[in-house]
Amino acid sequence: MLKGRQAIIVWLYSLKHAKAFRRFGNVHYVSKRLKYVVLYCNQKDVPQLMEKFSALPFVKKAELSYKPYLNTEFENAKPDKAKEYDYYKMGI
Repeated sequence: MLKGRQAIIVWLYSLKHAKAFRRFGNVHYVSKRLKYVVLYCNQKDVPQLMEKFSALPFVKKAELSYKPYLNTEFENAKPDKAKEYDYYKMGI
């Protein structure tokens, strides 16, 4: 059974503590230039983790990813045949 996952973006003052986030969830990405960590965890654990992260002295701020709440079914997902034909005519 799949569990709901959500990303938390944690902005740091220094990357020295980036490895410490492995114990909270799966570290997906660490940006060296912008100094942030993208961490995936279970949705039910998100409120507790946000409180923990905000209390840590080396964390600037923690943000939630809104991807689980976005609708990914788009209207008019199929392109128009007429528009496709026009692009072929132009040579693009």
